[in-house]
Amino acid sequence: MGSVGLDTVETRAGKRADVLGGAASYFSVAAAFLAPVRLTAVVGTDFPDAYTKLLETHQVDLAGLERVAGRTFRWSGIYAADFSTRTTLDTQLNVFQDFRPKLPATWTDSAYVFLANIDPVLQLGVLEQTKKPRFVACDTMNFWIEGKRPDLLRLLERVDMLLLNDEEARQLSGQANLPAAARAIRAMGPKSVVIKRGDAGALLFHEGGVFSAPAFPIEDVVDPTGAGDSFAGGFMGWMARQGDTSPATIRTAMILGSVLASFSVEDFSLDRFRRLDLGQIRERFAAFADLVHFDKIKI
Repeated sequence: MGSVGLDTVETRAGKRADVLGGAASYFSVAAAFLAPVRLTAVVGTDFPDAYTKLLETHQVDLAGLERVAGRTFRWSGIYAADFSTRTTLDTQLNVFQDFRPKLPATWTDSAYVFLANIDPVLQLGVLEQTKKPRFVACDTMNFWIEGKRPDLLRLLERVDMLLLNDEEARQLSGQANLPAAARAIRAMGPKSVVIKRGDAGALLFHEGGVFSAPAFPIEDVVDPTGAGDSFAGGFMGWMARQGDTSPATIRTAMILGSVLASFSVEDFSLDRFRRLDLGQIRERFAAFADLVHFDKIKI
């Protein structure tokens, strides 16, 4: 559950207007390469049919996608030449402002639930509509950490994993050191914490210890929008595919998340996923293994 919208993005590679965006869009298509996906979101009457067909082409179940009168959620932004910063130029909530997600009755038994970055009150509302999911992960951001902390803390008591970036981890925990921040956040409820660090990869803190997933070195980054949501899609897709929540599966899911995120940044919007297949995913997964492999020797 999350946002589906229309983005206008400018990077050093060019500019694209009203392309498919939103956290739920990136997550759903990325996850769909590995497991079936049910998408809950809202769009307006101006949402292009071509984007609906793109989601359907990837076998994303759209029974939970509401289309209501009004304009679709819109975001526009521009990236610095080195992608170190992103400036939001405009955000229009539109139909998203009054969105109250309601799961189709047959979806309440969903075993793996991802609550993309959205108001924690809505995240809790969706979670309360599910029966007994095996694994629940959620994303959040500084806006909710600052503005709706009590609601966010209630949510964290009920999720298995929280994904957030390093700045947000420090803000939520009040700790400058990332391992200390992760420990503090885990004490709030989540058994596992994933701290995303952009092109430095991601860190996993969980019952199995600490695990680092690198970012795949991409020479020609085009558009980093949605990379974190694509990471989450690859991660949850693998968890659902395996039907397992063991520490070993979670670590492999971290790498699959990094694989899908690495493809996402190679083109604007979700366009790279249009040309992606499972064979390419397997090849890059193997490349990740080579990237981090070393022999243990006695020193």
